[in-house]
Amino acid sequence: MEYESPIPVEVYEPPQGWFPGMRWRELWEYRELLYFLTWRDIKIRYKQAALGVTWVVIQPLLTMVIFSVIFGRLAKIPSDGIPYPVFSFVALLPWLLFAGALSRAGSSLVVNRNLLTKVYFPRLIIPLSAVIAGMLDFSISFIVLIGLLLFYGILPTWAILTLPFLVLFAILTALAVGLWLSALNVQYRDVEYAIPFIITAWMYASPVAYSVSLIPTGFWRIIYGLNPMAGVIQGFRWALLGAEPPGILFLVSMVVVVVLLITGLMYFQKMEESFADVV
Repeated sequence: MEYESPIPVEVYEPPQGWFPGMRWRELWEYRELLYFLTWRDIKIRYKQAALGVTWVVIQPLLTMVIFSVIFGRLAKIPSDGIPYPVFSFVALLPWLLFAGALSRAGSSLVVNRNLLTKVYFPRLIIPLSAVIAGMLDFSISFIVLIGLLLFYGILPTWAILTLPFLVLFAILTALAVGLWLSALNVQYRDVEYAIPFIITAWMYASPVAYSVSLIPTGFWRIIYGLNPMAGVIQGFRWALLGAEPPGILFLVSMVVVVVLLITGLMYFQKMEESFADVV
């Protein structure tokens, strides 16, 4: 005699294959969890901090001052005729958004190991919430940027309309790389120690403190575009300061991000079935 449970049972199975169908509907159904995790990350970051969200303003401002003294005054790196403080600050905004999102996303699965082992939900929500949480910092810093632009008498052109797309591109870049690092970090904990080094090296490989004009056009500019943040940063300077358009640099960066995002989703879902066992 078979026993029939009066309580309906729903069985969840991990996706199979290297590129299973994305469960976009599930992501939407768990949108409240995405909101909760995002808000939790924001509160934890500033909990018991003496200066609170003031750090969001202090960090880019202090970095701008250091860059202005070392690279602007001492090294005399050209800034395309733009005052160096605002030249560097405009680049720091997308960079800090990317760096913070990548750092949080890379370690997000290990940090949330308790959730992974106790309840089912789309695992993609964890790195996604870590990336989205950085938008608050970016929004506050952008207000400071507006003050700097007014102080130096710089008025953006129509290109500022592309800014939302550039911000989205920076977020997608962080998510694409974060998917790789978060999944790898579950398998190899060395990745967590490598993330700060990766971010530091990536910053110097990006035109944060210097101008893209220092990179020769043609072949070398295309090679430089393999760094997605090069296209994003130059796009910000073009949209807000009227600098040289990113052109081929941004086109190459777009292709790189699409490839990283697709392969990152493939690898993340391939490893998803083992997250709870390994973490």
